[in-house]
Amino acid sequence: MLENSADEPIPVRVISEAIGEYISKLGPVWIEGELSEVTIRPGAPMVFMRLRDTSVDMSLSIMCHRSVLEAVQPLPQNARVVMHSKVSWYQKNGSISMSVKEIRQVGVGELLARLEQLKSQLALEGLFETSRKKPLPFLPRVVGLICGRNSDAEKDVVENAKRRWPSVEFAIREVAVQGAAAVVEVSTALKELDANPDVDVIIITRGGGSFEDLLPFSDESLIRLVADASTPIVSAIGHEKDAPLLDLVADWRASTPTDAGKKVVPDVEEELRKIIQLQERGARTLTHFIEREISHLKQILSRPIFRDPTVLVSVRQEDIDSHTAQLRTLSPQGTLDRGYAVVLKADQSIVRDATTVSIGEKLAIRVAKGVVAATADGAQPGAQ
Repeated sequence: MLENSADEPIPVRVISEAIGEYISKLGPVWIEGELSEVTIRPGAPMVFMRLRDTSVDMSLSIMCHRSVLEAVQPLPQNARVVMHSKVSWYQKNGSISMSVKEIRQVGVGELLARLEQLKSQLALEGLFETSRKKPLPFLPRVVGLICGRNSDAEKDVVENAKRRWPSVEFAIREVAVQGAAAVVEVSTALKELDANPDVDVIIITRGGGSFEDLLPFSDESLIRLVADASTPIVSAIGHEKDAPLLDLVADWRASTPTDAGKKVVPDVEEELRKIIQLQERGARTLTHFIEREISHLKQILSRPIFRDPTVLVSVRQEDIDSHTAQLRTLSPQGTLDRGYAVVLKADQSIVRDATTVSIGEKLAIRVAKGVVAATADGAQPGAQ
């Protein structure tokens, strides 16, 4: 650290030299990014351009000799490249320059290999598991829509949703959907909509495009952001054949933007038909229930007991009379009524054995009706 103070400040040249020495330690590096803002001035040997990061809003100013760029031409717009460059510090004016010695375009094969590797990694982490996917709401209050600026995908989603449910509301965020700015702008819009408590579902959409055009929707930072979102996410990127990683992590994948518009809201006519069908089914069920109960009541009322309620008492009276007659027949009084008598001693004990009676003993003879007083004048033991 350079010694300095307000009384002993460091000269500009010393600071500039120190910065140059520090930067020179970095040495040549390979940098990957998306090439943009290429400026070629007629007759000038040097080309100036900007290399953007594919995931965040950062870029570097790059310069190279015209021959270095021509060696890889033609390059598509917003081409993903790898550059071999060295940082240079110009002490005279205090500026940094990234001087490029070689440029290589990242081929589709290499990008596919990287994508497969990322896909396998995210799958191992469970980001694509069905169990973590959130169900879509039946009727969202507000549908969040992330789409390109004035795009056909936006119109397809909105028109098809409103055709099914005319009163549906949208919170639309128009962003870049390809190029280096896409990941940043889509991520910012997603965070904003996810934080809005009125938004019940979010659609991320864009029309079809080349493999390179759709790469932002396979960006790792965006995929992880979608996985962490609390609001259900619908992916509607490209067409049926397109398959960015966003499709795998989203809670529901739409094959097209039109499909997404149809999925997020119910069809009002279909729901009205269902209501009518339920009303008719309920009316039929209630009518059937009432008819069945009426039939049951008629069956009950047709029983003999309801035609002549006294029949139940009459039947029971006959049973009681029969049992009463049996009881009377078997009762002591019944025996007396048949001509038998009961001989009682003075202590009211019954005489069962003639030998227990003494001559001259006072007896009472109970017959069916009344009691006869008697005096014993003899006994005949053992008589049957």
